[in-house]
Amino acid sequence: MNLDDDYANGAYISGAADYPDTWARLAAEFRGTSLCECDLPYGEGPRERFDLFHPPRLARGVVVFVHGGYWLRFDKSYWSHLAAGPLARGWAVAIPSYDLCPDVRISRIGDQIAAAIGVVAQRVPGPIRLTGHSAGGQLVARMTAPRFGAQWQARLARVVPISPVADLAPLVQTSMNVDLKIDDAEAQTESPVHLPAPKLPVTVWVGADERPAFLAQARALSAAWACDLKVVPDQHHFNVIAGLADADSPLTRAVLA
Repeated sequence: MNLDDDYANGAYISGAADYPDTWARLAAEFRGTSLCECDLPYGEGPRERFDLFHPPRLARGVVVFVHGGYWLRFDKSYWSHLAAGPLARGWAVAIPSYDLCPDVRISRIGDQIAAAIGVVAQRVPGPIRLTGHSAGGQLVARMTAPRFGAQWQARLARVVPISPVADLAPLVQTSMNVDLKIDDAEAQTESPVHLPAPKLPVTVWVGADERPAFLAQARALSAAWACDLKVVPDQHHFNVIAGLADADSPLTRAVLA
């Protein structure tokens, strides 16, 4: 069994190498035409920053999108265009960066995302909706567990993990773990499949054309939490998030349901 291959998304997606440049271009173009407060701090580190996009009128609440990249790559600058869908429906959108492995552990990244949401919650009143992709799906799912002093959790209205890595245990056996440094204890505490089912609406979202490992991860989280699962035809790991840029897409509607 080759677990590296199981989690190698790009090797099975046509034109995979072109996606990051396309994301970065679309994101930069969107920042240039939107009402954005960029590089707001939520901590002292250089990557502890978020971009906050505002709708033209008073926001109905805020959507926080947490990016993926196996906790190893990317930052907020690649994803700004994914704010377009919720913005068009009157929601503010926050997109944080975070430190990357191996500089920090995954548990530390979770603490950073919680801190980012806390600062966002102070800036934007109303309900909070969380969505994240791949590693970001793990991070937003992890935010449903009680966190000491996190008053913003009372405002959580919905969570939509997209293609989440819901069980970290398989990654211990991949070459990525040289940098991720996941041990058995962290695999247990940071895996959403081992957390109690949250008492708020959750929809797990995944593309039907994703690697079998990601379909299995999505199904495992849906089963563990007895929550909705949406397997979307004709979508793979890199285009499954594209719907967030469209106000009328099923994905945007699921986040804002």
